[in-house]
Amino acid sequence: MGETTTRRGFLRALSGGTAATAAAATADETAAQGQQTIDMTDQLVFDPDSVTVQPGTTVVWENVGSVPHSVTAYEDQIPGEAEYFASGGFDSEDAARQAYPEGSIDGGERYEYTFETEGDYEYFCIPHESAGMVASITVGSGGGESGGGGGMPAIPESARTLGVATVSAMASVLVLVYFFLKYGGDYGLD
Repeated sequence: MGETTTRRGFLRALSGGTAATAAAATADETAAQGQQTIDMTDQLVFDPDSVTVQPGTTVVWENVGSVPHSVTAYEDQIPGEAEYFASGGFDSEDAARQAYPEGSIDGGERYEYTFETEGDYEYFCIPHESAGMVASITVGSGGGESGGGGGMPAIPESARTLGVATVSAMASVLVLVYFFLKYGGDYGLD
């Protein structure tokens, strides 16, 4: 299954798709294997900032830049029966905040946590929380795909409308060209 998914993503990229399409196929394959990777960047974001995974999935946060980050759960924004998680192995949000920079993830390093309990989890980076470096994970039996959708990314309604309008306009032009060529006037073609 994984090889087919990767091959489809590669073929989409070759046939006019984007590198993001191929990357999404690779992310889908990784999620199906029980692991989801989230990058922490020098732009102070978790990428992606929202994922849906199946119970038992290990989420790996990788610092792909040079700025140190943390992964710290909001204690009151995880399921009540779930175990607390934070880089550095802290057992509470307050302990993680008080001890920072202990638990910091430097460039090139990673932190992993396996999610067993279904529900919604909100987390943040301690030094960059005020800059908006926050994200969420949904753990559910229907999970396993980045972004929580099917195999393809969700298309915004405005993009669908624009696509339909463009196809309609192109069809109208083709009908007009056919009409003018078939029933049009003298074009000087002898």
